[in-house]
Amino acid sequence: MRTRLLALLLALMVAVLLALGIPLALSQAAGYQQETARDRADDTAAFAADFQSSMVRDDLEISAETPAQTETDRINRAELRGYLEQYEDTYGIHAAILDRQRRTMLASDAVYTLPSDGQAKAAFDAALAGRRSDDPPLVWPWQDRRIVVAVPVVHRGDVVAVAITDSDTAKMRGRTTDAWLFLGAAEAVALVVALLAAGRLTGTILRPVQVLDKATHEIATGRLGARVAAAQGPPELRRLAKAFNEMADHVETVVEQQRAFSADASHQLRNPLSALLLRIEELGLSLPPEHQATLDGVRDEGRRLTHVLDELLALALAENAANAAGGAADRVPLDVAALVRERIDAWEPVARSRGQHFDQQGPRALTGQVDPIALGSALDAILDNALKFSPDDGEVAVALAAVGGVLEIRVADRGPGLEPAELRRVGDRFWRSQHHQNVDGSGLGLSIARTLLRATGGSIDFSARDGGGLVVTVTVDRAL
Repeated sequence: MRTRLLALLLALMVAVLLALGIPLALSQAAGYQQETARDRADDTAAFAADFQSSMVRDDLEISAETPAQTETDRINRAELRGYLEQYEDTYGIHAAILDRQRRTMLASDAVYTLPSDGQAKAAFDAALAGRRSDDPPLVWPWQDRRIVVAVPVVHRGDVVAVAITDSDTAKMRGRTTDAWLFLGAAEAVALVVALLAAGRLTGTILRPVQVLDKATHEIATGRLGARVAAAQGPPELRRLAKAFNEMADHVETVVEQQRAFSADASHQLRNPLSALLLRIEELGLSLPPEHQATLDGVRDEGRRLTHVLDELLALALAENAANAAGGAADRVPLDVAALVRERIDAWEPVARSRGQHFDQQGPRALTGQVDPIALGSALDAILDNALKFSPDDGEVAVALAAVGGVLEIRVADRGPGLEPAELRRVGDRFWRSQHHQNVDGSGLGLSIARTLLRATGGSIDFSARDGGGLVVTVTVDRAL
């Protein structure tokens, strides 16, 4: 979220800087060109005035129909020509006086001719019409173009010649480039400063949201005591934090009531159920043999109910322990490989009675940061489930491996397995696949394992085994 907010603010800042910088850059380029054109116009007007004065002094009678070249011997041009040559030597700008047919009358360069581009032609035509040439089009820094400025020379009410200056734009374009580079550097600095300020601003704004997100994650993972400080951030977030805390209090109360009910109901039902089983045993001593089969069925159902109550009580105790520990139970460095071997040895008689066997893989010693009791109980539930669903004479593979900073315990059976949609429900309370309803159990074993592992900071995942069966992967922290 912070990245998206920063991207939005950055886009807005770039848009603002461009909206301010582009017009300023254009204004600078236009200003430099106007300044250059104005200077050239003043110089050209001075040349036109000098030429006109010489014509007046000599009382030259030139009309628009009489070529200027026919009177060149009567005009004192030496002084003006020297002025034009000195002007080009000093500034590198061509200057000339042209007649109406664009023929050179005087020039700073003897071989100078008027350029044939559109801007020069437009300037000359405007001067012939009796007005100064218009401002030339804007010359960009990457365009190698010249600026031609033309001023009419008027004698006795007629335009008899045109004074022009033809200047290179390299210096002007260099000034524009320097100005644009300075402007770009200034905008880059402004953008960096604005980005740093935006980073601090978004951090301040999103800090309460991050706290709220962390508390939500903690509650979602079973740490129901997580709360947020309601006095952080703007008023809207403070109200949200207050509502979140009220919701969390309500959820915790409801969950605690449910846990208490499960524990109390399981505990309260065990005593009368135990008494009922004793009465059934006493009744069996007095019943005739033909009723023993019915009595055995009642006895098995009573024992099954006792097993369900025991699992409910174990689940309630595990959830209380996980909630009290907040996902961080007292963990100690422990040889997890030795604990796995110990639990396999404990279940070996059960496996042999069914013709099953274990295949243990992995190193002989790997140290993890775990709660021994919680992890051992979770392994008992997982191994019991694997043996329960494996066929007779089947194999249960138990593999231990270090993967990065964690340890993985993989228990794979050769049972009927589960469909992909069913894998998402494994570990839910009382859930059992519709294909496994004939197998003894209450659907609480893996729920207990998941709850116990959560209390140790571990996790449990389920996947299908190649060739059929279920793979249960337990992940715990490795002791480094």
